[in-house]
Amino acid sequence: MTEKPYSCTGDHSSEMLARLVADHLLNEETGHRLAKLFKALSDPTRLQIIGLLAHAEMCVGDICLAVGKSQPATSHHLRILREDNLVKIRRDGQHVLYTLADDHIHTLFHQGLDHVTE
Repeated sequence: MTEKPYSCTGDHSSEMLARLVADHLLNEETGHRLAKLFKALSDPTRLQIIGLLAHAEMCVGDICLAVGKSQPATSHHLRILREDNLVKIRRDGQHVLYTLADDHIHTLFHQGLDHVTE
């Protein structure tokens, strides 16, 4: 990531600064979607679930046992994660198996984990 030099314009009317900022400012829809992603990841139980699914595909019953939550509570968290496209399901007969939606979620989780454990 290349950083461009910044200095306060004093009168806060720099055209160059306005153009530089505009190139990096999130539009409202993208900002809303990103905030929703981080909101979904802001719950410790959901992070535990993401951590489990980063390593294995699991059914809701096994996730309940691992995180120590009831089936309704775990299903609630999984529903939020599914609605925000962080996890997906695969049906195997009568079983519903959960996995991370894509490699971005795996990377995001592990980079966040690395950041807080350094």
